[in-house]
Amino acid sequence: METAPHARRGIRGSHPSPALERELALGDDCSIVLLVEALVEHAHHLRASDIHIEPSRTELLVRARVDGVLEPLATCSLRVHGEVLARIKILAGLRTDEHFAAQDGRFRQKHGGRHLDVRVSIVPAYYGENAVLRILSDNHAAFSLESLGFSEHDRSVIEHAIRKTSGMILSTGPTGSGKTTTLYTLIKKLAAPEVSIVTIEDPIEYSIESVEQIQVNARSGLTFANGLRSILRQDPDIIMVGEIRDAETATIAVNTALTGHLLFSTLHTSDAATTLPRLTDMGIDPYLVAATMNIAIGQRLVRKICEACSSERSLTAEEHAWLLRLPLRDTEMDSVKYGQGCDACLGTAYKGRLSISEVLVAETNIRNAILRKASGEEIRRLARENGMTTMLDDGFQKVRDGRTSIEEVLRVVHE
Repeated sequence: METAPHARRGIRGSHPSPALERELALGDDCSIVLLVEALVEHAHHLRASDIHIEPSRTELLVRARVDGVLEPLATCSLRVHGEVLARIKILAGLRTDEHFAAQDGRFRQKHGGRHLDVRVSIVPAYYGENAVLRILSDNHAAFSLESLGFSEHDRSVIEHAIRKTSGMILSTGPTGSGKTTTLYTLIKKLAAPEVSIVTIEDPIEYSIESVEQIQVNARSGLTFANGLRSILRQDPDIIMVGEIRDAETATIAVNTALTGHLLFSTLHTSDAATTLPRLTDMGIDPYLVAATMNIAIGQRLVRKICEACSSERSLTAEEHAWLLRLPLRDTEMDSVKYGQGCDACLGTAYKGRLSISEVLVAETNIRNAILRKASGEEIRRLARENGMTTMLDDGFQKVRDGRTSIEEVLRVVHE
């Protein structure tokens, strides 16, 4: 087994852990058991959310996603690929003799007196099986709307909406935008002995006390739609559906919200405004969407500037010019902060992530727009007139506050 120069140094100059360094140095004679264990531990040390193990024509590449960006972690000989995948399958309770079908599982690894939960996804690819290991952070219990990055205005709107006894609260955005974390945070705020909360998820990422959590199981016929029907017979007050994926689930969810339940869910849309036309596109009658929607939360995750190495600079004339071309409420900005790169941030200039968001409230003019099947663009305009702060505006406010960079906001919002 060999490591490429950048991989031996680790992510942006960080050194592999002694355990990982030792196994990499042994090459093909390394212990596969210790190698897999060391990869997980080192990735966790780097604050990585995922480990990608990908065979190519000549080598086995291991990368880690740190603060949403993939970075090289190690490069190994292809000769250990089969053994590494077999070890991961054994840990996750998957079939070791199956190489041409997707498999999903999870395992737990002890590290430093605590346990790391690791979710495994294996799929067949051109050069062999790819494995992605999601390291489920155990610091979710400390999350709050404030720590996630929601502004004071958006927090106030959300907290008012979740105190209602019925209706829908949808968290929207692409994969990896923090939707599920936001819903978990809201559910934990509402969890109490006098409230019955039931969730159906795929997969269950974290355990929440006083909440009944159900795992989707397609093999046994327990889908989101069927599970939601069953949940209604469990006498819940609040229901969380991990994701509205199809018209059947959307129909049951809307009718559930209409009959005296507060329902939380996620939906894959580009922003909060397009959530409403998306539901009607799924076959839901506009009057049902208008009657049940409370708020739609659109969000993305941006990297935070490392506080240990942050500095300040003035904006150039060119940067001022293109700021004026962006659809911002406030284009005033004289200086910005940036990270220089240090040991604390592994040389990346960023450490941690926070949310940039927009919260659309279904006020009367929005409901009327839904009824006449208005476009997402018109709903967005009406929401801004009602005082909604767009993701772009929220992102640039965080730039002014010195929490993130212009480049990060534009990278995730794609304006």
